[in-house]
Amino acid sequence: MKLHTLKPSAGSTKTRKRVGRGAGSGLGETSGRGHKGGKARSGFKHKWGYEGGQMPMHRRVPKFGFTNPFRQEFQIVNLEDLVRCEGSEITGKTLAMAGLVKNADRPIKVLGNGSIEKPFTVKAQAFSKSAKEKIEAAGGKTEVVTC
Repeated sequence: MKLHTLKPSAGSTKTRKRVGRGAGSGLGETSGRGHKGGKARSGFKHKWGYEGGQMPMHRRVPKFGFTNPFRQEFQIVNLEDLVRCEGSEITGKTLAMAGLVKNADRPIKVLGNGSIEKPFTVKAQAFSKSAKEKIEAAGGKTEVVTC
């Protein structure tokens, strides 16, 4: 093997497009740019979203709705899941350790799906009406805490 015998592997290189080399080349005269218009001219810069004067897509598509930037996203925990927590006091950290919530620092809301028999002291950012009633009926307490 010598340096002058080295060749790239088959299919790894392509011949470059030679434009403007006569009508017989297939890319003569307009060099594949078409006739007239901005794209046919040198120095043309394409602005994002510009469609040659046609109404742009972002203005044609219907708009609707509103996203509230102050919306508070709660992590949901049902009453039936509280049984998996150990101890009589349930906080964000105990829920995270039991695998019921992903992050103890994000707001938690307890919903009244299911029932409990043991009295718990539950500390969370929000409670549904039915969850509060069921916890207090079982002899427990609910405490609303802030993040």
